[in-house]
Amino acid sequence: MSRDFGNLPAMRREIISAVRALSDSDYQQRVWIDRIYPHADFFDDFTLNVNTLYDDTTVLDDPAAALGRTLADDAEVEAMQCLAGRLDEILDTVGREADDIAFLQSPLWSGVVTAAQEALRLLDR
Repeated sequence: MSRDFGNLPAMRREIISAVRALSDSDYQQRVWIDRIYPHADFFDDFTLNVNTLYDDTTVLDDPAAALGRTLADDAEVEAMQCLAGRLDEILDTVGREADDIAFLQSPLWSGVVTAAQEALRLLDR
């Protein structure tokens, strides 16, 4: 199924990349915690992905507003609303200034990963 996102395909790719990072526990450990990067001049961490989804693309501020722009359908909107809820909960509980290991060790983290996996499944269709 080909979907046209007008002039925003790069933004959608950024969203998918951030959701993919949030969905992969092995990646998080390797890159965010152990700092084993795939190539020189590479950097990624939890904060970067949260900033991508909330600040840069604003998709998690109001997923419904992204419908037709960077999100294709109601299922993607619902999945991103779920992810936003999980992220808001962990950010409020752990603290927005905490380091990555604190988030990954939180009992709430598995909910973030699961919500991201479901969102990624839909975004990658």
